[in-house]
Amino acid sequence: MLNVRDLHAYYGKSHILQGVDMHIGSQITDLGPLEDAFKLLVEFVGTLRADGHTISHVDFGGGLGIPYQHDLPNPPEPAVYAEMVKRVTKGLDATLMFEPGRVIAGNAGVLATEVVWVKPGVANPYVIVDAAMNDLMRPALYDAHHDFVAVKPTGETMMANIAGPVCETGDTFGMNREIDAVKSGDLAVFRTAGAYGATMASTYNSRPLVPEVMVEGDRFAVVADRIAAETIIAAERVPEWLKK
Repeated sequence: MLNVRDLHAYYGKSHILQGVDMHIGSQITDLGPLEDAFKLLVEFVGTLRADGHTISHVDFGGGLGIPYQHDLPNPPEPAVYAEMVKRVTKGLDATLMFEPGRVIAGNAGVLATEVVWVKPGVANPYVIVDAAMNDLMRPALYDAHHDFVAVKPTGETMMANIAGPVCETGDTFGMNREIDAVKSGDLAVFRTAGAYGATMASTYNSRPLVPEVMVEGDRFAVVADRIAAETIIAAERVPEWLKK
């Protein structure tokens, strides 16, 4: 953490700071490290104010982690997190700011997909789905876990690898996983895809972006249209000097 001397060396003594922020990491599910960090930041605000800085805004960074795996303990509830913040910041007299996007959006979204083929494997079969790494990048990017469940489970399970149709070794969603038993044509979902799902998607290999559908009870609406491959290609231009 920067100290006051560092700040003066960088900004100059006359520069008045109005806010500070911090970020100690993502997907934290233990309040202990967050509380320790928040206490340090509150102490730092006091030091800065004693040196003449205003500090009217304090940004505590990202929010709580969320339960990506159903068989792991649930993280603390937001209300418990809020009580900790209230206790640590009592008397701070500043506008508190947070960036809790994942805890709001994460479990609000799923990626729906269809099983294309259950391909026999040496140890376990490969469940090939029509979703791919371009639709949900997190597993390929940093081996993130997303529960995979059948829309209409039979009660039976199977050990399998889950993969997409893109010709990349990284186009896998899970290896050696116990999942609902599925077959070609079945519908399934990857859970907890509401955060860092659509925002990280791409049109890799000219695959269209999937549409986004908002659901409430028995109502639904398409809130982001599918971008077809033809639309992507239509936006490309051949320079005149290549046409000759």
